[in-house]
Amino acid sequence: MRMAFFYPLVVAIAAGSTASAAPMGELNDYPTSARADYVFGCMKANGETRDSLDRCSCSIDIIASILPYDRYVTAETVLSIAQVPGPVGSEFRSTEPSKKAVDDLRRAQAEAEVRCF
Repeated sequence: MRMAFFYPLVVAIAAGSTASAAPMGELNDYPTSARADYVFGCMKANGETRDSLDRCSCSIDIIASILPYDRYVTAETVLSIAQVPGPVGSEFRSTEPSKKAVDDLRRAQAEAEVRCF
């Protein structure tokens, strides 16, 4: 099963990373395409206005300052795979490293919400 391949990788990344704030020099470790993808999705959810562009851009900048890119990818992967029904999705919803990765992302998003919206 293909999903089984991703589980050890995600768990290894989740276990080896921390959610501490990134130094200023590392703020740009998110690829432009990842930032753009976040902003597009955020604007879809918050209105496609100039104001939402500014707020969504601020949001991903705050998230990037708190959460290293590898942790962001881990959390996004867990959230995506956790939607799969059955035992594969259940494994991603129930493991401690998966929960921690998602919790770290949720905390960064909450901080971005407070500071940007």
